[in-house]
Amino acid sequence: MPSSGPQDVSIRSGQTESGPDYGLVKLSPAAVDILKEYGPGALAGSFPDKRPPPTIKFGIGDVVSVTIFEAAAGGLFIPSEAGVRPGNFVALPNQNVDYAGFLTVPYAGAIKAQGRTPREVQQDIVRAIGNRAIEPQVIVALITQNTSLISVLGEVNTPSRLQANAAGERVLDAITRAGGPRGQGYETWVTLERAGKRATVPFGALVYQPANNVWVHPGDTIYVYREPQVFLAFGAQGQQGQFPFEMWKISMAQAMAKAGGLLDAQAEPAGVYVYRREPRELAERLGVDCTRFEGPTVPVVYNVDFRDPAGYFLATKFDMRDKDVLFAANAATVDSAKFMQYIRVIIATANDATVAANNVQILRINSRL
Repeated sequence: MPSSGPQDVSIRSGQTESGPDYGLVKLSPAAVDILKEYGPGALAGSFPDKRPPPTIKFGIGDVVSVTIFEAAAGGLFIPSEAGVRPGNFVALPNQNVDYAGFLTVPYAGAIKAQGRTPREVQQDIVRAIGNRAIEPQVIVALITQNTSLISVLGEVNTPSRLQANAAGERVLDAITRAGGPRGQGYETWVTLERAGKRATVPFGALVYQPANNVWVHPGDTIYVYREPQVFLAFGAQGQQGQFPFEMWKISMAQAMAKAGGLLDAQAEPAGVYVYRREPRELAERLGVDCTRFEGPTVPVVYNVDFRDPAGYFLATKFDMRDKDVLFAANAATVDSAKFMQYIRVIIATANDATVAANNVQILRINSRL
C-alpha cells in the first residue's frame, strides 16, 4: 500500500534495511531534564571559566609610554635647576615593543615587556635605576594597543578588530561595539573561537540564557552569521514540508501546530517521532546502547505518545533543533482502509466491464429485432 513514511511498528522495532541504525528514546520527564543540559553548542559548557579575562599584557608592536619621577632635583633625570619645570619627572618618547619583546629605557637598558603587565614593567625599571636616581617612581602606560585585540566578523554593522577592554567585557558587549547584528535576532548565530576551540549558539541564547554570555579574552574571534532555523515535517500531519522557526527556539508542540497538527482520520497519536543526531555522551545518558555506533554522534529517534494526555506537556518542554525531522506515523487501520478501497476499485472495474458487455449484448439483440 502507498504510504507517506514507515509504519509505527517498523520504527519501534529499530530494524532498518539500508541503515544507519538508530536508538529509540521514549520521551519522559527524566529525558526532558537531561536534554535541557545539552543546548546547541552552549558557550557556557564549552568555555566554563567564569572569571573575568586576565589583565591586558604588552605584546610586540604595542606603543608604550614611560614616565619617570624623582623625589628631588639633581638626580639622574632631573637637573639641579629643575625649579622652572612643571614637576620632577621626565616623559620618554613613546616607543613600540620591539620584535624581541623589549623596551629601551635610558640607564636601565632593555626591559622585557612582552607578555607582562604595566606594573611588572614598572617594577623592573625602578629596580634598574633605583641605586642611581632619587627615590624613582615609574608609570608605564599602553598608548596604542596592537596585540590584545578581539575580532568581530560577519553579519554585524561594523566588522572590526576591537581593542580589549581593560575592565573586561562579554560577548554581547563586543557585538554591541561592532554595531550589533544586521539581521533578525532569531535568524542569527554566534560562534566564539578561542585557542583553537569553538562553540556556536543562537543569538537568542546569549540574551535569554545569561550563562552563555561569557567573558571574551584578548585574541578571541567572534563570528556572527545568519541562518534561519527550520524543521521538516512528514507523515500524517496537516501540512508537509520545511517550516522556519521564526523565533530563536521552538518546542515540539509549537512545531506540530505550525505543521497543521495531526490528521484525525489518519494519524497514530502514539506514533509521533523526532529524528536527529545527538552527541554520544548524551545518547548514553538517555539509555541508548552506543556500542553499535561509531563516531562522535549517534542517530536518535524520540517518540511521544499523544494518546497519553501528559504527552502534550512533554512536547511543550522538548525543544526542536535546526534541521530536525518531525514525523507522524499512520494508524494501523489506515492500511486496512487503503486495502479495502483497493478491493472496491477492482470490483468496481470488473463490474464496469460486465455492465459494458451486457450493454453491448443488449444493443446487438435490439439491432436484430
